[in-house]
Amino acid sequence: MSKIKFLLDVVSDLRSLADSVQAVADAIASNEPEEVSKPEQPQSEKQPEEKRVTLEEVRTVLAEKSHDGFTAEVRALLQKYGASKLSEIDPSKYIAFLEDAEGLK
Repeated sequence: MSKIKFLLDVVSDLRSLADSVQAVADAIASNEPEEVSKPEQPQSEKQPEEKRVTLEEVRTVLAEKSHDGFTAEVRALLQKYGASKLSEIDPSKYIAFLEDAEGLK
């Protein structure tokens, strides 16, 4: 293997590592506990909460899929939802988008 090819591989690996580190940092930031405590409601009055997916959660999954070699599939999935980048997707579609992304194999 030539030195240039080796260096290009190293650069590629570093970029993948940076994406993974960013995804971990986003996941950690989104899991920090809230400082404002909400008053407890009786169990019978609580309504089932709809699962909410954040941009950071979707970004984390996409970074993992891209790192696993599914970059082209991730781009195709973005186009399926009418976007060229993740921030253009309507947040109400995050759950469906995340389910599709997790199904990439």
